Amino acid sequence: MTAARRRLGISGEDRAAAWYVSQGYTVVARNWRCREGEIDLICARNRDLAVCEVKTRRSLAYGHPAEAVTPAKQRRIRTLAAKWLADGCAPFAPREIRFDVAAVLPGSIDVIEGAF
Repeated sequence: MTAARRRLGISGEDRAAAWYVSQGYTVVARNWRCREGEIDLICARNRDLAVCEVKTRRSLAYGHPAEAVTPAKQRRIRTLAAKWLADGCAPFAPREIRFDVAAVLPGSIDVIEGAF
């Protein structure tokens, strides 16, 4: 991955994290990694968790960013979230877990709550 692409991804994750904070969430984990992959953001509000996949693009030339979250990617994120919980990383026993997608473009962010 080029440095420019990495900077773009970090910028998108920063914007998504700021969106969650503005909605009253606390960012519990960011870029949590294990052998099987990575979770971009895990945010909490009350006893609810939002596991968020962030997709950032410079334009719509290759489609909407959310389109990149394929069924295979969705399965992987669910598996990673289960591992995160099983590893005891959660600061509390969650009441609800929701899977979101944050689609970030220049000048806009669209957080799709309960995307999958």
